[in-house]
Amino acid sequence: MDHAKHKRARRERRHVGIRKRVEGTPSRPRLAVYKSLMHIYAQVIDDLAGRTLVSASSLEADLGLGKKTGNAAAAAAVGAALAKRAKDKGVQAVVFDRAGFRYHGRVKALADAARKEGLQF
Repeated sequence: MDHAKHKRARRERRHVGIRKRVEGTPSRPRLAVYKSLMHIYAQVIDDLAGRTLVSASSLEADLGLGKKTGNAAAAAAVGAALAKRAKDKGVQAVVFDRAGFRYHGRVKALADAARKEGLQF
């Protein structure tokens, strides 16, 4: 098996295990993170209703990231923007879904920035 395919398959398997334990509710929705090589995406999801409450990504022009979208600084900007939007919608606490990605680097930067803006998890 090709290394990249094997790595993706392992991450997806970890993600399935995480999703068995982590569920977003109306009082405590799920903060789901996805990262590609160039961008990072985050959503706050109410799994019981099956809808996304707020989202943010490094593709958004209003974050002012320019071409530097695949680094920890961009992830922190996305986390801060997501936390502000979530608080505007009345969301105070979330459960964190790292989607099988290791909790370091960009994923950790996003989570720390969201916590710094007042989101609890």
